[in-house]
Amino acid sequence: MSDYKNLILEVEDNIAVLKISRPKALNALNSETLEELDDCLASIEANDDIKAVILTGGPCFNKKLGGDDDFRSFVAGADIAEMADFDAKSARAFGMRASKPFFRLMKMRQVTIAAINGFALGGGNEIAMACDIRIASENATFGQPEVGLGIIPGFGGTQRLARLVGMGRAKEIIFTAENINAEEAYRIGLVNHVVPKEELMPTAKKMAATIISKGSYAVAVAKAAINNGYDMDIENAVEYEANLFGVVCDTHDHREGMKAFLERRPADLTDF
Repeated sequence: MSDYKNLILEVEDNIAVLKISRPKALNALNSETLEELDDCLASIEANDDIKAVILTGGPCFNKKLGGDDDFRSFVAGADIAEMADFDAKSARAFGMRASKPFFRLMKMRQVTIAAINGFALGGGNEIAMACDIRIASENATFGQPEVGLGIIPGFGGTQRLARLVGMGRAKEIIFTAENINAEEAYRIGLVNHVVPKEELMPTAKKMAATIISKGSYAVAVAKAAINNGYDMDIENAVEYEANLFGVVCDTHDHREGMKAFLERRPADLTDF
Protein backbone atom coordinates (compact mmCIF):
# COMPACT_ATOMS: atom_id res chain seq x y z
CA MET A 1 0.00 0.00 0.00
CA SER A 2 1.10 3.54 -0.71
CA ASP A 3 2.39 6.05 1.79
CA TYR A 4 -0.22 8.66 2.63
CA LYS A 5 0.10 12.26 3.73
CA ASN A 6 -3.10 12.36 5.80
CA LEU A 7 -3.56 8.74 6.86
CA ILE A 8 -1.77 6.28 9.11
CA LEU A 9 -2.37 2.60 8.37
CA GLU A 10 -1.35 -0.24 10.68
CA VAL A 11 -2.21 -3.90 10.08
CA GLU A 12 -1.87 -6.56 12.74
CA ASP A 13 -3.63 -9.89 13.31
CA ASN A 14 -5.80 -9.42 10.18
CA ILE A 15 -7.13 -6.09 11.49
CA ALA A 16 -6.38 -2.76 9.79
CA VAL A 17 -6.32 0.31 12.02
CA LEU A 18 -6.75 3.35 9.79
CA LYS A 19 -6.15 6.74 11.39
CA ILE A 20 -7.14 10.01 9.76
CA SER A 21 -4.20 12.27 10.55
CA ARG A 22 -4.40 16.02 9.96
CA PRO A 23 -3.40 17.17 13.45
CA LYS A 24 -3.42 20.91 12.80
CA ALA A 25 -6.93 20.69 11.32
CA LEU A 26 -8.37 18.35 13.98
CA ASN A 27 -8.44 15.65 11.28
CA ALA A 28 -10.90 17.58 9.12
CA LEU A 29 -11.62 16.06 5.72
CA ASN A 30 -10.30 17.90 2.68
CA SER A 31 -10.21 16.70 -0.93
CA GLU A 32 -6.74 15.25 -0.61
CA THR A 33 -7.69 13.22 2.45
CA LEU A 34 -10.87 11.94 0.79
CA GLU A 35 -8.90 10.80 -2.25
CA GLU A 36 -6.34 9.08 -0.03
CA LEU A 37 -9.13 7.37 1.89
CA ASP A 38 -10.67 6.04 -1.29
CA ASP A 39 -7.33 4.69 -2.49
CA CYS A 40 -6.46 3.16 0.87
CA LEU A 41 -9.84 1.51 1.37
CA ALA A 42 -9.73 0.07 -2.16
CA SER A 43 -6.35 -1.50 -1.32
CA ILE A 44 -7.68 -2.86 1.96
CA GLU A 45 -10.74 -4.34 0.29
CA ALA A 46 -8.55 -6.19 -2.20
CA ASN A 47 -6.39 -7.68 0.57
CA ASP A 48 -7.69 -11.10 1.66
CA ASP A 49 -5.48 -11.00 4.76
CA ILE A 50 -7.41 -8.03 6.18
CA LYS A 51 -10.69 -9.14 7.73
CA ALA A 52 -11.78 -6.00 9.61
CA VAL A 53 -11.08 -2.26 9.59
CA ILE A 54 -11.04 0.11 12.57
CA LEU A 55 -11.32 3.77 11.56
CA THR A 56 -10.21 6.36 14.11
CA GLY A 57 -8.65 9.78 14.43
CA GLY A 58 -4.96 10.42 14.87
CA PRO A 59 -3.55 12.64 17.64
CA CYS A 60 -4.22 16.38 17.39
CA PHE A 61 -1.96 18.96 18.92
CA ASN A 62 -4.13 22.04 19.40
CA LYS A 63 -3.38 22.81 23.05
CA LYS A 64 -5.90 25.68 23.12
CA LEU A 65 -8.70 23.11 23.16
CA GLY A 66 -7.28 21.11 26.04
CA GLY A 67 -7.68 17.38 26.53
CA ASP A 68 -5.52 14.44 25.54
CA ASP A 69 -3.95 14.56 22.09
CA ASP A 70 -5.23 11.06 21.24
CA PHE A 71 -8.80 11.83 22.34
CA ARG A 72 -9.39 15.34 21.06
CA SER A 73 -10.78 14.66 17.62
CA PHE A 74 -12.00 11.75 15.55
CA VAL A 75 -12.85 13.96 12.57
CA ALA A 76 -13.90 17.53 13.34
CA GLY A 77 -15.78 17.91 10.04
CA ALA A 78 -15.12 18.82 6.47
CA ASP A 79 -12.39 21.36 5.85
CA ILE A 80 -14.04 24.80 6.12
CA ALA A 81 -10.98 26.50 4.64
CA GLU A 82 -11.47 24.53 1.43
CA MET A 83 -15.24 25.01 1.40
CA ALA A 84 -15.36 28.75 2.00
CA ASP A 85 -15.30 29.75 -1.67
CA PHE A 86 -17.35 26.90 -3.11
CA ASP A 87 -19.97 27.54 -5.75
CA ALA A 88 -22.73 25.07 -6.58
CA LYS A 89 -20.59 23.04 -8.98
CA SER A 90 -17.56 22.72 -6.71
CA ALA A 91 -19.72 21.96 -3.66
CA ARG A 92 -21.50 19.14 -5.46
CA ALA A 93 -18.15 17.74 -6.64
CA PHE A 94 -16.85 17.82 -3.05
CA GLY A 95 -19.87 15.92 -1.79
CA MET A 96 -19.54 13.30 -4.51
CA ARG A 97 -15.81 12.99 -3.81
CA ALA A 98 -16.66 12.06 -0.22
CA SER A 99 -19.31 9.59 -1.30
CA LYS A 100 -16.71 7.26 -2.86
CA PRO A 101 -14.76 6.35 0.30
CA PHE A 102 -17.91 6.57 2.43
CA PHE A 103 -19.67 4.00 0.24
CA ARG A 104 -16.54 1.85 0.32
CA LEU A 105 -16.77 1.79 4.12
CA MET A 106 -20.43 0.90 3.88
CA LYS A 107 -20.17 -1.78 1.18
CA MET A 108 -16.69 -3.30 1.46
CA ARG A 109 -16.65 -6.97 2.42
CA GLN A 110 -14.62 -6.29 5.55
CA VAL A 111 -16.51 -5.16 8.64
CA THR A 112 -15.77 -1.50 9.45
CA ILE A 113 -15.75 -0.17 13.02
CA ALA A 114 -15.53 3.53 13.84
CA ALA A 115 -13.59 4.11 17.08
CA ILE A 116 -14.68 7.66 17.84
CA ASN A 117 -12.19 9.57 19.96
CA GLY A 118 -13.41 13.12 20.50
CA PHE A 119 -15.08 15.42 17.97
CA ALA A 120 -17.27 13.72 15.35
CA LEU A 121 -18.89 16.76 13.81
CA GLY A 122 -20.28 17.28 10.32
CA GLY A 123 -18.22 15.10 8.04
CA GLY A 124 -16.85 13.30 11.10
CA ASN A 125 -20.30 12.16 12.15
CA GLU A 126 -21.06 11.31 8.52
CA ILE A 127 -18.00 9.11 8.02
CA ALA A 128 -18.68 7.35 11.34
CA MET A 129 -22.22 6.61 10.15
CA ALA A 130 -20.82 5.03 6.97
CA CYS A 131 -19.13 2.37 9.13
CA ASP A 132 -20.91 -0.79 10.19
CA ILE A 133 -20.43 -0.30 13.94
CA ARG A 134 -19.64 2.77 16.06
CA ILE A 135 -17.86 2.72 19.42
CA ALA A 136 -17.40 6.05 21.19
CA SER A 137 -15.10 7.21 23.95
CA GLU A 138 -17.00 8.81 26.81
CA ASN A 139 -15.72 12.26 25.82
CA ALA A 140 -16.89 12.00 22.20
CA THR A 141 -19.08 14.77 20.78
CA PHE A 142 -21.43 14.39 17.81
CA GLY A 143 -23.30 16.87 15.66
CA GLN A 144 -24.24 18.22 12.27
CA PRO A 145 -23.51 21.95 12.53
CA GLU A 146 -23.95 22.78 8.85
CA VAL A 147 -27.15 24.88 8.94
CA GLY A 148 -25.38 27.26 11.33
CA LEU A 149 -22.95 27.90 8.47
CA GLY A 150 -25.71 28.44 5.94
CA ILE A 151 -25.33 25.02 4.29
CA ILE A 152 -26.65 21.48 4.80
CA PRO A 153 -24.82 18.21 5.45
CA GLY A 154 -23.16 17.22 2.19
CA PHE A 155 -21.54 13.86 2.94
CA GLY A 156 -24.72 11.83 3.43
CA GLY A 157 -25.78 13.23 6.80
CA THR A 158 -29.41 13.93 5.93
CA GLN A 159 -29.78 10.36 4.69
CA ARG A 160 -27.72 8.15 7.01
CA LEU A 161 -28.69 9.95 10.21
CA ALA A 162 -32.42 9.52 9.58
CA ARG A 163 -31.88 5.83 8.83
CA LEU A 164 -29.96 5.33 12.06
CA VAL A 165 -31.92 7.36 14.61
CA GLY A 166 -35.25 8.04 12.89
CA MET A 167 -36.49 11.05 10.99
CA GLY A 168 -37.60 13.08 14.01
CA ARG A 169 -34.29 12.81 15.85
CA ALA A 170 -32.33 13.46 12.67
CA LYS A 171 -34.31 16.62 11.94
CA GLU A 172 -33.76 17.90 15.46
CA ILE A 173 -29.99 17.31 15.33
CA ILE A 174 -29.64 18.85 11.87
CA PHE A 175 -32.10 21.76 12.30
CA THR A 176 -30.76 22.91 15.67
CA ALA A 177 -27.07 22.32 14.77
CA GLU A 178 -26.56 21.47 18.45
CA ASN A 179 -23.99 18.90 19.54
CA ILE A 180 -24.82 15.83 21.60
CA ASN A 181 -22.55 13.90 23.94
CA ALA A 182 -21.65 10.25 23.76
CA GLU A 183 -24.33 9.08 26.19
CA GLU A 184 -27.07 10.82 24.22
CA ALA A 185 -25.65 9.38 21.00
CA TYR A 186 -25.91 5.92 22.58
CA ARG A 187 -29.43 6.56 23.87
CA ILE A 188 -30.77 7.44 20.43
CA GLY A 189 -28.93 4.62 18.67
CA LEU A 190 -26.28 6.64 16.88
CA VAL A 191 -23.48 4.61 18.50
CA ASN A 192 -23.37 0.98 19.61
CA HIS A 193 -21.23 1.40 22.73
CA VAL A 194 -19.71 4.11 24.92
CA VAL A 195 -16.54 3.23 26.84
CA PRO A 196 -13.91 5.04 28.91
CA LYS A 197 -11.41 6.60 26.54
CA GLU A 198 -8.56 4.34 27.61
CA GLU A 199 -10.72 1.35 26.66
CA LEU A 200 -11.73 2.62 23.22
CA MET A 201 -9.13 0.92 21.04
CA PRO A 202 -8.96 -2.27 23.13
CA THR A 203 -12.75 -2.54 22.87
CA ALA A 204 -12.72 -1.94 19.11
CA LYS A 205 -9.92 -4.46 18.60
CA LYS A 206 -11.65 -7.05 20.79
CA MET A 207 -14.85 -6.68 18.81
CA ALA A 208 -12.96 -6.91 15.51
CA ALA A 209 -11.18 -10.04 16.72
CA THR A 210 -14.49 -11.61 17.73
CA ILE A 211 -15.99 -10.88 14.33
CA ILE A 212 -13.05 -12.23 12.34
CA SER A 213 -13.06 -15.41 14.40
CA LYS A 214 -16.33 -16.25 12.64
CA GLY A 215 -16.74 -17.23 9.00
CA SER A 216 -15.43 -14.18 7.12
CA TYR A 217 -17.40 -15.04 3.99
CA ALA A 218 -20.58 -15.49 5.99
CA VAL A 219 -20.04 -12.15 7.75
CA ALA A 220 -19.44 -10.42 4.40
CA VAL A 221 -22.62 -11.94 2.94
CA ALA A 222 -24.61 -11.02 6.07
CA LYS A 223 -23.37 -7.44 5.69
CA ALA A 224 -24.54 -7.38 2.06
CA ALA A 225 -27.90 -8.86 3.07
CA ILE A 226 -28.48 -6.15 5.68
CA ASN A 227 -27.30 -3.28 3.48
CA ASN A 228 -29.10 -4.30 0.31
CA GLY A 229 -32.27 -5.56 1.91
CA TYR A 230 -32.82 -2.57 4.17
CA ASP A 231 -34.76 -0.47 1.66
CA MET A 232 -36.59 -3.37 -0.01
CA ASP A 233 -40.16 -4.30 0.91
CA ILE A 234 -40.13 -7.15 3.41
CA GLU A 235 -41.21 -9.89 0.99
CA ASN A 236 -38.46 -9.12 -1.53
CA ALA A 237 -35.94 -8.64 1.27
CA VAL A 238 -36.70 -12.05 2.78
CA GLU A 239 -36.45 -13.67 -0.66
CA TYR A 240 -33.10 -11.91 -1.15
CA GLU A 241 -31.92 -13.26 2.19
CA ALA A 242 -33.03 -16.77 1.23
CA ASN A 243 -31.01 -16.54 -1.98
CA LEU A 244 -27.90 -15.54 -0.04
CA PHE A 245 -28.59 -18.24 2.53
CA GLY A 246 -28.43 -20.70 -0.35
CA VAL A 247 -25.13 -19.24 -1.50
CA VAL A 248 -23.40 -19.57 1.88
CA CYS A 249 -24.72 -23.12 2.32
CA ASP A 250 -22.68 -24.13 -0.72
CA THR A 251 -19.31 -23.38 0.92
CA HIS A 252 -16.59 -25.13 2.88
CA ASP A 253 -17.38 -22.96 5.88
CA HIS A 254 -20.97 -24.19 5.99
CA ARG A 255 -19.94 -27.82 5.92
CA GLU A 256 -17.09 -27.32 8.39
CA GLY A 257 -19.14 -25.14 10.75
CA MET A 258 -22.01 -27.60 10.97
CA LYS A 259 -19.69 -30.60 11.34
CA ALA A 260 -17.68 -28.89 14.06
CA PHE A 261 -20.87 -28.04 15.96
CA LEU A 262 -22.05 -31.65 15.86
CA GLU A 263 -18.60 -32.87 16.88
CA ARG A 264 -18.41 -30.28 19.69
CA ARG A 265 -15.11 -28.78 18.54
CA PRO A 266 -13.97 -25.35 17.27
CA ALA A 267 -14.65 -24.80 13.59
CA ASP A 268 -11.86 -24.12 11.11
CA LEU A 269 -13.52 -21.45 8.99
CA THR A 270 -11.49 -20.23 6.03
CA ASP A 271 -13.64 -18.73 3.26
CA PHE A 272 -13.73 -14.98 2.66
